[in-house]
Amino acid sequence: MDKQYNSYTVKEDALLLDWLLANLHTSRTKVKATLSGHGVRVNGKTVPQFDFPLKPGMKITISRSKQNDEFHSRYLRIVYEDRYIVVIDKHQGILSMAAGHSSLNVKTILDDYFRKTRQHCQAHVVHRLDRDTSGLMLYAKDKQTELALESDWHNIVYDRRYVALLSGTVEQDEGTIQSWLKDNKAYFTYSSNYDNGGKIAISHYRVLQRSDNGNGYSLVEFRLETGRKNQIRVHAADMGHPVCGDIKYGNGDDPIGRLCLHAYKLCFYHPVTHKPLEFKTDIPQAFQQPLL
Repeated sequence: MDKQYNSYTVKEDALLLDWLLANLHTSRTKVKATLSGHGVRVNGKTVPQFDFPLKPGMKITISRSKQNDEFHSRYLRIVYEDRYIVVIDKHQGILSMAAGHSSLNVKTILDDYFRKTRQHCQAHVVHRLDRDTSGLMLYAKDKQTELALESDWHNIVYDRRYVALLSGTVEQDEGTIQSWLKDNKAYFTYSSNYDNGGKIAISHYRVLQRSDNGNGYSLVEFRLETGRKNQIRVHAADMGHPVCGDIKYGNGDDPIGRLCLHAYKLCFYHPVTHKPLEFKTDIPQAFQQPLL
């Protein structure tokens, strides 16, 4: 199945527009735009007619790119959207939300998109990525959904993984790092093996690849059991193998001119429908260069 399409099987008689509205959980305007943009196929054939009759067993495929034709940004792409939530793939170098005098951030870009597509909603931040970390993020589109996510985040999100390029050769294939993390007045996060009044942080890691050119780099997957501020960056430094390009907790090793940390997998139960949703992005190609 082409990864650019989502696939469905019709279970009962319906007109195509009615079926799309019931199953895509998005606006009528966006559904019609997807239809008119030839983004819907029925049994392999493109169907633009909104009143096309569907029968049980028919296969519907919907173009992901056509669904998001109204949105273009060099800072992020929309991976999934319905009436309650939006999942985006954030590029490095942009904030998750406004901070200080910086006006460019993911929230303002999404809010502008919602206005242009006549959606009466705003982006509500439920978790954050550092400016220089790329990858998957989830935003709520209304306050009620935001509160539902925040109140039960640990149970709703059942798998969250990052990939990082670390300085040096990580010897162990896998392991777990546990420590207490606490910020000082300068917002530097300190790690302690005993309870220092901070928050417990647990990271599980596994080595995906080691450089075979003698340069000494490791591509490592981190699975978070807790989601603390700067958790992976601090725990990688605790391992003696800081994240490459990390000017705050690193050792100056910066092979590709960026923080080499990417949120590449996000799995959660939908806060309203409770259906499991799983998203995964490609590991940035630049992370591979120092390994070759």
